[in-house]
Amino acid sequence: MADLSQFPITRRWKPEHPELLQLYSLNTPNGVKASIMLEEVGLPYEPHLVDITANESWTPEFLSLNPNGKIPAIIDPDGPDGKPMGLAESGAILIYLADKTGKLLPQGAGRYETIQWVMWQMGHVGPMFGQVGFFHKFAGSQWEDKRPLQRYVDESKRLLEMLDARLDGRQWIMGGDYSIADIATGGWVRNLVGFYGAGELVGYAAFKNVQAWLARWLERPAVERGLHVTEKASG
Repeated sequence: MADLSQFPITRRWKPEHPELLQLYSLNTPNGVKASIMLEEVGLPYEPHLVDITANESWTPEFLSLNPNGKIPAIIDPDGPDGKPMGLAESGAILIYLADKTGKLLPQGAGRYETIQWVMWQMGHVGPMFGQVGFFHKFAGSQWEDKRPLQRYVDESKRLLEMLDARLDGRQWIMGGDYSIADIATGGWVRNLVGFYGAGELVGYAAFKNVQAWLARWLERPAVERGLHVTEKASG
């Protein structure tokens, strides 16, 4: 039986199965990257819901694992050296799990091109789409000055154009092979046109390749499962 007592986060989110990989997350666009990846590669894990709307990611226990206070985070009781290891940042978790299982990340030059697209999502798609959500749906929507919203809408359109061009003649971002690049990006596009309700705002109807790719992504059983792993109960 793995001993995870060295990780203070386990005092608040107590593992029932410490021998399994521990996932701390919520079903946000970043959070579902980890749960979908775990479902795709078939690695057994124990999920823990971290309610960021209740500031649970800023508790001392969570901050002990990720000082940046962001989900997702994991503890792998069987780390690279056979010892338990904690890890945060969704992109790093995707790469780690791909390396651990030998799945969804090609070797050779394709490895680095795939990571390039993961970094593109993390450095551009996430921040820009998230700002559209803030200024279109959340507190920023009340601001009279609409220039910030337009700035992020324009940049999001540019990124969608880039993704649409990349997907021209390709089933997935890396071509015929599904990869962590698709997992990283899918949740954000889904959120932009779904939860944020910004499809018309960014001209989503024009991006036919992106639409077809997102539909394929959402049809994957592991994606369907992973989207709801750490979903908050309603009512």
